[in-house]
Amino acid sequence: MRNIFYEIYITPSSHKEEIANFLIERFNNGIEEAGNTLILRSDEKLDDLIDELKDYIKALEEIFSEKINLDIEIKEKENKDWIENYKKSIKPVEIEEFYIHPSWYPEKENKINITIDPALAFGSGHHETTRSCVKALKKYVKKDNTLLDVGCGSGILGIVAAKLGAKVDACDTDPLAIKSAKENFELNNVKYENIWEGSANQTNKKYDVVVANIIADVLIFLANDIKSKVNNILILSGIIDKYKDRVIEKYKDLKLIDEIKENEWVTLVFRKDMNGG
Repeated sequence: MRNIFYEIYITPSSHKEEIANFLIERFNNGIEEAGNTLILRSDEKLDDLIDELKDYIKALEEIFSEKINLDIEIKEKENKDWIENYKKSIKPVEIEEFYIHPSWYPEKENKINITIDPALAFGSGHHETTRSCVKALKKYVKKDNTLLDVGCGSGILGIVAAKLGAKVDACDTDPLAIKSAKENFELNNVKYENIWEGSANQTNKKYDVVVANIIADVLIFLANDIKSKVNNILILSGIIDKYKDRVIEKYKDLKLIDEIKENEWVTLVFRKDMNGG
């Protein structure tokens, strides 16, 4: 373990929810919220991530026609096992019959146990979008369904689907996510069929269920690729409520059959019209 680590304090003047979700999709050590400030901790300075964030802020400014001020402060600190301290702050999550817990917690009887270490991977069941996706998977995934998880992150949604009996493929553009997902599938004693670095356009298969828990602007950008992989059910999440109509408009050739809301986040469930829609 290195002798120092970095704390990055990010305080936006507005659109904190969008910025937090952007960072959740790209940062693999967990994010702490303190008021309007987002705190990241890493043994690297995260210069590339900060550059990506600044580009994203420019895109948000164009979308909303407003100036977004971003205060970024980087502090160098002595490493006093902050990962261990972070671990102590993470609690298990129960979502219906699923018990999602870090490896340092024991399993729970009479629950479907899923082990995810949030200090080491993103997607731990604590975010509203993950919880609502798990509920949607429980409702719509049937045994032996084929399923594609687009933007799999930690692999948690694919693992849930595999525990429900689905045959799972997964993809993510981040190589760290692919590594994390593979490790988590093994940790949970479930198998994936295929997993690859990249997006949905790198397979010719169609699936009974496609799930994508990604920020709304990416769901809009990837709409054609995602829709082309759907044979029946499509679950979309990572959507702040005020962007819901934009996403629905992009996927209007599918039938919206369900919405699962939690706070300002919404998960949309579509069904493909087997007669051609």
